[in-house]
Amino acid sequence: MSAEFTVDNLKDFLDTIRKELPAKRCYFRGQSKLIDAGYELRPSIGRYEEVQRLGFYERDKLERHCLDTFENHLMTYVTHLPRNDWETLAIAQHHGLPTRFMDWTTNPLVALYFAVRNSKRDKNGDSLDSAVYVLISEPKRYVDLKRNQSSVVRPIPDLVTERPVEEDAYEDYGLDEEDEHEMDSVLEEAGVSVETGEEAGEQKDVPSPFDITENIIYDPPHVSPRIRAQDGVLLACHQPLQPLEERDYLEIVVKHESHDDIRQQLDQYGVFDKQLFPDLDGIAKWLKYRVFEIGGAL
Repeated sequence: MSAEFTVDNLKDFLDTIRKELPAKRCYFRGQSKLIDAGYELRPSIGRYEEVQRLGFYERDKLERHCLDTFENHLMTYVTHLPRNDWETLAIAQHHGLPTRFMDWTTNPLVALYFAVRNSKRDKNGDSLDSAVYVLISEPKRYVDLKRNQSSVVRPIPDLVTERPVEEDAYEDYGLDEEDEHEMDSVLEEAGVSVETGEEAGEQKDVPSPFDITENIIYDPPHVSPRIRAQDGVLLACHQPLQPLEERDYLEIVVKHESHDDIRQQLDQYGVFDKQLFPDLDGIAKWLKYRVFEIGGAL
C-alpha cells in the first residue's frame, strides 16, 4: 500500500495526529517494520505457517486447548483469577502466548515509541522505515456489548399482593387475547419488558472471543502495570489468520533517518522504557539505552 502520511520528526508526527486524523476515538499501533516490508497487521497466532495450514475446526480446537492449559496454571501465579475467556486470553497475550488479540494503544506517543525504539534492517543491511498505524474502522467495544447484555430488571412481588401463577392478569381489565397482544406491543414500544418467569431473569453473556463474528475492541483489566502505563487496548480478531484490510487503518511512515532523534525526544518527554515497562525489565532496558546506546547521563 502507499503511505497516507510520512514524517521525519516528532513535530510533524504530532501535527499529523492533530490535523489529519478523523475527529473520533482512534487506536494506534507502532511497528518497527512496514506492512510493505512483510509485517502485516494480523494477530500473533496468525503469523505461524503451521497454524495457517489448519482447518477452521482444528485451529479453533487448538486455540481453546492452549487457553485451557494456560488457565490451569494461572492459580499459582496470579492473585486475581479471570472471570471469563476474555480476561484469561488477555493475560495470556500479555505474557507472550500467541492469541487472536492484537496490541493497540490510545496514546499515539506510545505507538511512536514502539515504532522507533529498535530500528530494523533488511537482508542487505539497509535501514528500514517504521510506521504508526491508526485504526479507523470503528469496531464495536466489548464494554458496550456487555452493557447491552444486562439482564431485565423485574419488580419483586411481596407475599400479600403476588397473584397465583395460573391467574390471567388481563382478566380484571376485560381484555381478550387480541387486546393482550396489542397491550404487549404498546409496552414494548415504550421500552418496558413484557417477559415473565425465567425468561425475564435471564442474562445473556457476551460471546467468547472464540465465537465473535466481527472485530471487537477490548479494554483489558489492569492485570499488569504495563497495560496501564502503555494505555493498552486489545483488538479481538474474528478472523485471526487474516490481516486487517486497508480500509481499516491509516499508515504514518516514520523515516529511518529520524529514529535516533525521535527516540531522544521521547526520552526527554518521559516516554521511555522505565515508564512504559514499570518493572525490572523496564529499568534494565532504560539503563541499557541511556548508558550503552546513547551515552547519556543518569
